[in-house]
Amino acid sequence: MDIETSRFGKITVNEEKLFNFVLPVVGFDELSKFVLLEHSNDSMFKWLQSVENPLLAFPIVSCANLSMDYVIDLPDSAVEALQIENVDDLLVMNIASIPSSDPSGATINLLAPLIFNIKNKLAGQIILSGSGYEVSCPIFEKGDAE
Repeated sequence: MDIETSRFGKITVNEEKLFNFVLPVVGFDELSKFVLLEHSNDSMFKWLQSVENPLLAFPIVSCANLSMDYVIDLPDSAVEALQIENVDDLLVMNIASIPSSDPSGATINLLAPLIFNIKNKLAGQIILSGSGYEVSCPIFEKGDAE
């Protein structure tokens, strides 16, 4: 399938790589089809590109690629909605905010991770109420930005 995007131009996406967001990205309830795109081979960042809205792409990153102690407890409703049977089938990513004027000021949303069930291609954004995690947590310490 070909999609025209504002950020990447025309791209060809294997339909088997599409994720169905059964738990929508906050603020984008009407969008359910997304694809993960590599930023570059040597980058820890990826892009979450909407298939339905060519203007919408989020930079995302896994806390596994960062030196962060990040443990989440998914609510039963999320486990059910995403049909999670095995934790090994999951990919957990977080939306990043990267200021173009100062990439070292990048932050990550730890409060609302994106959960991808790789096995069945279901996904969703989960708000971890009461977790103590922040919406805007710095990714880099001063002087650590790539």
